[in-house]
Amino acid sequence: MFSNRFNRWTVAAIALMGTALVAVPGAGLAQTPDHPENTAAQFPTRNDLKSLTTSGSYLAARHASVERDAASAAAFYRSALRTDPKNNELLDRAFISSVADGDIDEAVKLAERILTIDKSNRVARLVVGVHDLKVKKYSTAQSNINQSIRGPITDLVATLLSGWAAYGAGDAKGAVASIDKLAGPEWYPLFKDLHTGMILELAGKEKDAGTRFERAYKLDDSMLRVAEAYARWLSRNKDAAAATAVYENFDKKLARHPLIQEGLRETRAGKKMPPLVDSAQAGAAEALYGIGATLTRRGGEDLALVYLQLSLYLQPSHPLALLSLADLYESVKRPQMAIKVYERVPSSSPLKRNAQIQLAVDLDSADRTDESIKILKGVVSDDPKDIEAIMALGNIERGRKKFGDCGATYSQGIDVLPAGNDKANSVWYYYRGICEERSKQWSKAEADMKKALELQPDQPHVLNYLGYSWIDQGINLDEGMKMIKRAVEQRPDDGYIVDSLGWAYYRIGNYEEAVKNLERAIDLKPEDPTINDHLGDAYWRVGRTLEAKFQWSHARDLKPEPDDLPKIEAKIANGLTEDNSNSSAAQAEKKKDDGKGG
Repeated sequence: MFSNRFNRWTVAAIALMGTALVAVPGAGLAQTPDHPENTAAQFPTRNDLKSLTTSGSYLAARHASVERDAASAAAFYRSALRTDPKNNELLDRAFISSVADGDIDEAVKLAERILTIDKSNRVARLVVGVHDLKVKKYSTAQSNINQSIRGPITDLVATLLSGWAAYGAGDAKGAVASIDKLAGPEWYPLFKDLHTGMILELAGKEKDAGTRFERAYKLDDSMLRVAEAYARWLSRNKDAAAATAVYENFDKKLARHPLIQEGLRETRAGKKMPPLVDSAQAGAAEALYGIGATLTRRGGEDLALVYLQLSLYLQPSHPLALLSLADLYESVKRPQMAIKVYERVPSSSPLKRNAQIQLAVDLDSADRTDESIKILKGVVSDDPKDIEAIMALGNIERGRKKFGDCGATYSQGIDVLPAGNDKANSVWYYYRGICEERSKQWSKAEADMKKALELQPDQPHVLNYLGYSWIDQGINLDEGMKMIKRAVEQRPDDGYIVDSLGWAYYRIGNYEEAVKNLERAIDLKPEDPTINDHLGDAYWRVGRTLEAKFQWSHARDLKPEPDDLPKIEAKIANGLTEDNSNSSAAQAEKKKDDGKGG
């Protein structure tokens, strides 16, 4: 929806730029006899200034929207709209940007203006309807929401929201009937049964609610909110054992989810748990969150953003909606916006710890690493067995080349690893091995790399790292080369691993094979300075000196590591000598492995 609107911006922006150009005196006209100087036109008129202000705000808003900075886009569009209040295009864009920013109160005002011009605007109807529901104007909420229908997704959303408005107005029976009446794709029944169950539950129809929850659970027992709603109902209407069984079943599918862990603690203690929602507003927020989160996972970020912001308008501290919104911002590479959302997760929520871990990752991405590490150390201090927080901390330290620190952090995680998951446990030894090797503790690093391969044989990155390290030291040459070749067989399109093979050939003096593999690595990773540097060295060894200097020059221009730059410049000036020969170990692969994700 947003993307269709945004695709029209380029043409409109060019038109506005043209308007601005004409407004500047003399911008497009030379002073010729046909165009004499006009003294009166030397300064912009009031209308000229208005046009410049409008176009400047519009272009700033457009840039902000391309960057997915909804707050700035909304502010600039509203600024442009104030100077040109009858411009319907600006009104529409100011409205959409306000929704995307989560400023729903402002969006409602703009939506009401839109509806005086275009009564059929579906998004405006939806926003006004959600506002009506929030302030308990249930009748007008239903009227507006029912006019927002357009397709399978909006049909379902509107029907669920209208049902919750009907419940709010005291008509639970009518609410259930309207939802039951909706026909559509095969994924509708899951949402229909979940929400009719919650409506019946709040209306005191516990038995009927249980029937709906059980139906939804049979349709999909791996959907978090379905499992939670059903388990909570069982804890009140059957027994703790039945509720616990539902939570345990979910835990087998997705281990250690904080909400499931909390549910298990409560039901094992024999507690009767309250319904998932407690009002029409909370129910509507749940509907918007559920469908918004599903759209986020399936690539529908623009519509998902609308639903998640509306969900949070109804229930500002909904932790799952907050996490989904932050996840959406991460998926579109906006960590700064994700940071602000993670900070809103209530400290009382079981999901706060998840939010803190992701907040730390995003803070590191935003070069606020000290804050990131402090947060993660706090999480680990609260729970020294939290292996996810320990892993996140180790990865950030490794990515920032704090190799002594990350080795100790991974050791802390290894000490509390659960048994029986060799594949997952393997990576801990691999990462610790990297930290040990980079902090010049080779014997420890070698032992950890071997342990990683014992737990997960033929893991390509471990094969590559250990195999090359051996070759670089002149030991276990045959076995090391076999390891790297096995890694390349599994990852033939990984430029870093192909570079390691080429550089391994170089280190054993097979320069022809080195050139062949390094050229392929360059095809896969043309912008990596280390691979270009390696290829330059190989070219020099086979007598292709002109091409060697070209590759070194390219490596220099690609911003290599500060320690490597003087060596590269020396090779450009003097060629390859013993003093500037490149003997670093698996640099390209290690550069990758030092990163945040491994």
